[in-house]
Amino acid sequence: MIIEVKNLWKIYREGRVTVEAIKDVSLSVRDGEMVAIMGPSGSGKTTLLSMMGCILKPTEGDIIIKDLKINGLDERNLPEIRSRYIGFIFQAFNLFHSLTASENVEVALNLKGIEGKEAEKESRKLLEKVGLREREEFLPKDMSGGEKQRVAIARALAVNPPLILADEPTGNLDSKTGFDVIKILKESTIKEGTSVVIVTHDGRIKEIVDRVLYLEDGKIVGEG
Repeated sequence: MIIEVKNLWKIYREGRVTVEAIKDVSLSVRDGEMVAIMGPSGSGKTTLLSMMGCILKPTEGDIIIKDLKINGLDERNLPEIRSRYIGFIFQAFNLFHSLTASENVEVALNLKGIEGKEAEKESRKLLEKVGLREREEFLPKDMSGGEKQRVAIARALAVNPPLILADEPTGNLDSKTGFDVIKILKESTIKEGTSVVIVTHDGRIKEIVDRVLYLEDGKIVGEG
C-alpha cells in the first residue's frame, strides 16, 4: 500500500464560523493503482489531495505513506517526504517561464542530486517518454497547453516517485489533449508501477482509472 488515509478531518474556524471541509475520510491506494477523486466544486477534493501530499495539515486523523505516519512528523521533515515519495501535477502547469522544457525537468532532477550532463540526458529521455523530444528547447510561452502539461508530467516523473498526485491536470486542456495526458499517466502505472491519484471533473477518466471515489460535502459518498 503506497498511501492510507484514516478518519481524516479538516476543519477551518473563522471567528464563530466552523467549516468542515473534510469529514472523517478513510481511503487507501495500492502500489501501481490509478484512482480518481470526483465530485462537485467545493466538495473538498483539492483539500483532501493537499493533505495527502503533505502540503496541508489535517485537523484530525492519520496519513500513512509507505508505513510512515506523516502527521506525526515535525514540519521540517515534510519537504524531504514530499521529494522522496510524491510527484505533483497541477492544473496551472507551474512551469518556470524563463526555462526551456528540458531545463524545467532538469530542475527536478537537480533536487534529486542529478546534475550536469547526466541531468540533461535524463531530461531528454523523460521528454521523449511524454512525446516532447522535439520541444525540449522550447520555452513554455511557445508551447500549447497540452505540451506544457506533458512537461509537468515529465517533471513529476523525474524524481521517480512511487506516488503522483494530480489536481485537475486536464482542466485547462481540450478534451482530446486532456484524454491523452491521462493516458500518459496510466502508462506510468503500468510500466513503472507508479500510483496515481487524480482530482478531476472529467467523467471520461472512468474509462482509464482503476477506481473512482466520489466526494461530496467533504465525505466519500460512493466508489465505482
